[in-house]
Amino acid sequence: MAASRAKTLSSLFKTAKKSSSSPAGDKTLKQLVSSFDTSSSSPSSTSSKKRSPKAAKKPTPDGSLSSRLLDPASTSEDSMEKLTEEISSILFAGASDSSHDSEEVTNSRSSLGRELAIPWLSNLSKNYISLRRKIVSRERKEKWVFKKTQVNRFNRLIKMCGDKLGTKATMELFDKFGRETGVKEYNALIAVCLEKARTSGDEEVALEHIAEAFTTFKKMREWGFQVEEGTYGPFLLYFIEMGMVEEFFFFCRVIKEGNRSSHSRLGYYEMLLWIGVNNEEKIRELFNHIAADDGDDDFKLKENYLLALCESGRKEDLMQLLEIIDVTRISSVNLVANIFQSLGRLSLESLAEKFLLAFKNCDYGTDDISRLIFSYASSIPNLAVQDSFMKFKSLHMKFNITPSSASYEKLITYCCDLRKVHLALDIVDQMFEVGLSLSIETLHSILHASEESYEFNLVGRIYSLVCRHDLKPNSETFRSMISLSVKMKDFDSAYAMLKDLKKLNIPPTASIYNAMMAGYFREKNINGALMVLKQMEHDDVKPDSQTFSYLIGNCDREEDIIKFREEMERGRIQVTKHVFMALINAYATCGQFEKAKQVLLDKGIPVKSLNEIKSALVSALASSGQMPDALNVYREIKQKGGSLEPKAAISLIEHFTSGGELSILFQLLEELHDPDYWVDGCCRTVLHCVRNKNLRSAVDLLKQLKDKFHNDVMAMEVIFDEVFCIIAESESKDLLQIGLALLQAMKDELGLTPSRKSLDFLLNACANAKDLQNSLLIWKEYQAAGFSGNVLTYLRMYQALLASGDLKSAKNMLTKIPTDDPHVRCIIKSCQTTYVRSPSSKVQKEEKKKKQNKK
Repeated sequence: MAASRAKTLSSLFKTAKKSSSSPAGDKTLKQLVSSFDTSSSSPSSTSSKKRSPKAAKKPTPDGSLSSRLLDPASTSEDSMEKLTEEISSILFAGASDSSHDSEEVTNSRSSLGRELAIPWLSNLSKNYISLRRKIVSRERKEKWVFKKTQVNRFNRLIKMCGDKLGTKATMELFDKFGRETGVKEYNALIAVCLEKARTSGDEEVALEHIAEAFTTFKKMREWGFQVEEGTYGPFLLYFIEMGMVEEFFFFCRVIKEGNRSSHSRLGYYEMLLWIGVNNEEKIRELFNHIAADDGDDDFKLKENYLLALCESGRKEDLMQLLEIIDVTRISSVNLVANIFQSLGRLSLESLAEKFLLAFKNCDYGTDDISRLIFSYASSIPNLAVQDSFMKFKSLHMKFNITPSSASYEKLITYCCDLRKVHLALDIVDQMFEVGLSLSIETLHSILHASEESYEFNLVGRIYSLVCRHDLKPNSETFRSMISLSVKMKDFDSAYAMLKDLKKLNIPPTASIYNAMMAGYFREKNINGALMVLKQMEHDDVKPDSQTFSYLIGNCDREEDIIKFREEMERGRIQVTKHVFMALINAYATCGQFEKAKQVLLDKGIPVKSLNEIKSALVSALASSGQMPDALNVYREIKQKGGSLEPKAAISLIEHFTSGGELSILFQLLEELHDPDYWVDGCCRTVLHCVRNKNLRSAVDLLKQLKDKFHNDVMAMEVIFDEVFCIIAESESKDLLQIGLALLQAMKDELGLTPSRKSLDFLLNACANAKDLQNSLLIWKEYQAAGFSGNVLTYLRMYQALLASGDLKSAKNMLTKIPTDDPHVRCIIKSCQTTYVRSPSSKVQKEEKKKKQNKK
């Protein structure tokens, strides 16, 4: 597919270069490429009305917005307000949620309305645009300040807009926002086009998306934007991925003519290209070229060749180039760090030490050298984190360099990312021993890793560090520490931290009290949670929407729900999606299922949260035994093009009761794209299949799990143990037969050996069913699996023999059981009491039977 696409696009490029003209109706990619007139890029010399080629088959975007955008009449003043609302609803349909989402959305929509209430670009003179562009650019910097999270959010919005409208319609939208469209917007849309081309399974559709990307690139040039790497880089990477050599160099010429300073940077992409197409001859040519000259320009080119080789992992080529280049001349510390990462990945310790010595001798900054040591030590493959730390220390000692605070913190973050929190704290202790300080951001990463790794008990050690070393904690630090404490059910320590917070004159926040309240509710301690609420009132901290979501979600009386809703109204607390979901769960707990459904009718529900709230309703109904209603809501979500939230899907699978409608469970599994949720859902579906005696489906799902775990035997053992456990808990003989058949399939179809625990469960199931023949069969399975007998196994077999009436074999088995342990003697006595009738009990039963017959 990729090769065919490259060939098709290559032919288009060739056609474009042979002929600068094309038939009037020709809308192929060659027209776009041939229209790259690098000699004239001003808006006045090139028409801005050229469009990307129309696709032969392209789905029409839903809704009326697309037609409005393509219709000139839509720019009328009368339709302006409605268009603004539609655009706003699209842009905010997928934004990430936070505790202040609703306020943020309201403010953003208001701002968007103001930005849209400007004359359209068509009302401006083209000769005036160039000057206005500079003015608007300056105004945009004053009005919009994007942080990293906001940029990521903006890119998501652009992608969503492209998905909903189609990239062509989105470009039409950008045309109408001509004064406000900058490099960031164009780059985001180009990325959407190329990603769609990359993932498309249809060659024609892929070419259409590439054409739209080229059209956007052309528009940028027409408007006089400087084409930087953020714009041309994605194109070149796409050509490299598709192996499109000719197109790559054609595009490079366009870039060079528009940006002369890009020459050395293009060397990075050229090296990646030849590596990607495995052209050893061209790689050798590049090496010969850079070995011939050593000017400043050529050195920058060498740096970029080196960076490409670092990323490619070509050991011999990297070593050869490092012999040519004087690494101490490299101006970018980031590039040198990349080199040392590659040296670590390729286990080139001798070269790493050689360069470290060179950097030390040329008076390179010690902090920078410390960073290079970290880059090397943390990149060595198959090295335990503890060993990476020892390598980090040994190299600092060898070159007599004191580790910098920054490199220590990078190492701590590295440990936290791998959930090695104990080692991270040991490194913190060493930092303090040498007189270095720790940033509060790094401390927060340790707290987060403690929570993610479920090592809540480390909060005591962390809090001790805060107290002993005079760190400057903030409210978020205390919130994290209090949250860890309450997860350990240590509420006394949580309250002690709250007192220390006040001593440090750090104002407590609602989120701190919310963490404590959540802990009490997890323990079903309602009085404790209400005590936290009173403490908030005493400390003059106003409860927020999260507070009320906890309070409402744990109500078991309708009057309490009403009371808290009224308090929210009096306090003018914003009703967030969490509050709506809490209302659904509370009404379901109270048995008011109709009122739970009516929550969806609230006009205050944000459109972007409606699917998530519906999913909460599905989960609440399913867990309350209202499976038909839950399935109806699920089908409604599907009919409207939505999908169930993963947690709701798991809840639906867990409480699914119908044995014959497995297709619904399989459909739910297909919608679980997160690997962890899929495994959870698949395991629950296997259990459902076993309970309902659907052996074939269970085995097929177990095969999928085996593939997902990459034949991880221990993971599969855990799953089979859980399956055989539910068989052991049942006294159904039919389910025992399913278990025996599953044991055979486990060996024959999956090639696995049952664990001792699985056989224990099956033997227990045989005892419950009083099945002597199958008890003996399982006993042989122990021997076949290579398990020697132990006390628990002997006891289980003794129980099975007694239960099935084979007293002689049970007596022989009893001789193998050591009876020095009082617990073992107790179990033996219990088995005998349960399964062996004494002579006196038999006489009593016969006498009772005679009396009943006389009556």
